Amino acid sequence: MSSGQRTLFGEVASWVFFAAVSVVAVTHFDELKALSHRLLGTDVGKFSAARASSEPSEPAAVASGYTVELPIGSDGHYHADSEINGRTIKVLIDTGASIVALTAEDAEAAGIFVTDKDFTHRIQTANGTARVAPVTLDRVSIGDITVRDVRGVVSEAGAMTVSLLGMTFLNELDRVDMRSGKLILQD
Repeated sequence: MSSGQRTLFGEVASWVFFAAVSVVAVTHFDELKALSHRLLGTDVGKFSAARASSEPSEPAAVASGYTVELPIGSDGHYHADSEINGRTIKVLIDTGASIVALTAEDAEAAGIFVTDKDFTHRIQTANGTARVAPVTLDRVSIGDITVRDVRGVVSEAGAMTVSLLGMTFLNELDRVDMRSGKLILQD
């Protein structure tokens, strides 16, 4: 075999190898994305059945790659176990909330401590006006979906009964869709 033929054979082999790697990457994109998140330490594991209420009659949430499907709760709302700053926090998914809003108790559980002087803003809640402390949440996750540096607030004690996962989280996702009694989140 001449030197030119060896060079040509080497180039053809390189292109065939590159094409094969590309096909594998495209067909297994979700798995490779999940693996890279696990290797980088940004994966939060598989999604567990998540509801603020513990009624066994409600169907479990389903996670598939970077899509999370949440069933509607018996109260007509979507509830989930989220991870906020690495701690499990039960939340109500609220597209009507412009921001992630944590109860004082959930903020403490997530390692967020505020003082009275931090309550510099007011928001309108279903229970009326409440003082809140603006915060930035390092990491908010539901299933395999993780959003970093999420704007949020901590409400004063007693102002809210459940933490709300609002639009500062939801706007970072590729898809938020409600259909057939399910809330579909996709990243």
